[in-house]
Amino acid sequence: QVQLVESGGGSVQVGGSLRLSCAASGYILSRLCAGWFRQAPGKEREGVTTIDGYGGTSYKDSVKGRFTISQDNANNTLYLHMNNLKPEDTAMYYCAAAPTRWCYGNFGYWGQGTQVTVSS
Repeated sequence: QVQLVESGGGSVQVGGSLRLSCAASGYILSRLCAGWFRQAPGKEREGVTTIDGYGGTSYKDSVKGRFTISQDNANNTLYLHMNNLKPEDTAMYYCAAAPTRWCYGNFGYWGQGTQVTVSS
């Protein structure tokens, strides 16, 4: 069983930066597909970025060049570095992991979420 706990959300102005953290326990996160998702009020949850168990990454088009996913293997932690934030990035952000190295969309482990609010 994988447990995930996010932190690092907050309120920033347009153009600002935040780093979200996702501390994992119960398994070595770098051996799994993991990713960040977000859900804005009134909208469906959407995938932001993923990293597979081999280090391969993918990003939603709207965050390419602004967001970076990374891992700290020593601390079993997943990060989301967010730069040049825009109001449309406002959402609850969730960390998730799948029980496979490759990313098949089978995310079965979820954190509780951390709120990101970007104001103009």
